[in-house]
Amino acid sequence: MQVLVGYATAHGSTRGVAERLAAALERAGTKAEVRPLEDVADAGAYDAFVLGSAVHGQRWLDPAQEFLRDNTELLRSRPVWIFSVGMPAALRGPWKRMGPLEAPVILRSLPPGLSYRDHRLFSGVIRASHLPLGGRIRFRLLGGRYGDHRDWDAIDTWAAEIAGELRRM
Repeated sequence: MQVLVGYATAHGSTRGVAERLAAALERAGTKAEVRPLEDVADAGAYDAFVLGSAVHGQRWLDPAQEFLRDNTELLRSRPVWIFSVGMPAALRGPWKRMGPLEAPVILRSLPPGLSYRDHRLFSGVIRASHLPLGGRIRFRLLGGRYGDHRDWDAIDTWAAEIAGELRRM
C-alpha cells in the first residue's frame, strides 16, 4: 500500500509534521511518500492519503483546498486522514480554551463532500517574522507565545493509529 502524506505549508512547520507522520508510517511498515500537494501529478497512484495544511484565517491554504476539490471523487474511494497545523498551543489564558474551537471552523471551510476517517489539529511553529506588524501586536495582546509548539508525541501516536488501521485493511 502506497500512502501519500501531502501537505501545504507557508513557513515549513506543516512540512515538518508531514515528514514526521511519513517517517512513523514507514517505521510501521507502510510505504509513505511526502509531497507538497501542488506537486502531486497523479493522485490515483496512491492507495491512501494523509493530507494536511497550515491554517491561516481558520482555513486551509489554497493549494490544499485545490487538491481536495480536484480529487474529491478519488478521495471518496480511498482511505483519507486529514490534519491541520495552527497555533492553539501558542495561546495562553482564556484564549487557550478557544483553540480547540477552531477545528470545526476549519472543517466547515473544506470542500463539501470530502470523506475522511479522522482530523487532527496540531500546533505548529510561530515566529514574529511570520506575522505583519498588526498581527504581531494582536498576537501579543492575546498572550501568544512564539516558538515551536509541535507535539511530536501526539503526531507519532496519530501516525501509529493510522498505520494500525491501514494494516487491518
